[in-house]
Amino acid sequence: MPTPSPVFVALDVPRKIEALQLAQLLSPHVGGFKVGLELFCSAGPAIVEEIGAASVFLDLKFHDIPNTVAGASRAAARLGVKIFNMHCLGGLEMMKAGATAAREINGDTKIIGVTVLTSHDAAQLQQIGLAEEPALAVRRLALLAREAELDGVVCSPHEIEAVRKECGADFLLVTPGVRPAGAALGDQKRVMTPQQALQAGADWLVVGRPITAAADPARAAAGIMER
Repeated sequence: MPTPSPVFVALDVPRKIEALQLAQLLSPHVGGFKVGLELFCSAGPAIVEEIGAASVFLDLKFHDIPNTVAGASRAAARLGVKIFNMHCLGGLEMMKAGATAAREINGDTKIIGVTVLTSHDAAQLQQIGLAEEPALAVRRLALLAREAELDGVVCSPHEIEAVRKECGADFLLVTPGVRPAGAALGDQKRVMTPQQALQAGADWLVVGRPITAAADPARAAAGIMER
């Protein structure tokens, strides 16, 4: 049996028809699909079922008071998604409330925390009051997510090794900021190639435009690990 692909394709498109066409085209070549804010707000929760909930990483980054995040987490778990996330900056109580609520509904759904966005660098962290380098902030927030009993975190490729060392082999690491050699960085700042990220210890890679904006998305997806 072939090894399952570790790639979630980011379906960051504005319309349901585009998302479903990409999902159908790419499903033989990837491990799942990320449904983020743009597509979810455009197409609604039904898009998760139409793509196939068991292959969806629901990337809505919950961040609110604990009771509100608990309710949103129940809804995400009820959809049956493979993974959903919340912001670690929401704090320990919020993360615990969300994780507990989700697991009451669906014990199979994985819950991960967002540490520091891969579009942020040290200067931007300073602007929002985090007076530390991204790597230190990521490690601190990952440890907080582990204390809250989340299944793992989202982190850039540059923090994988440090988080793995601090949080253990069973802690799920989902890694955006992955770009094949020679690809445009877009708004990403802390990046690696797919092979580099996996070698560093990532479990899942999130790849968007290098696949979805390619002239031949299926070919790009099939060969993404070789670039």
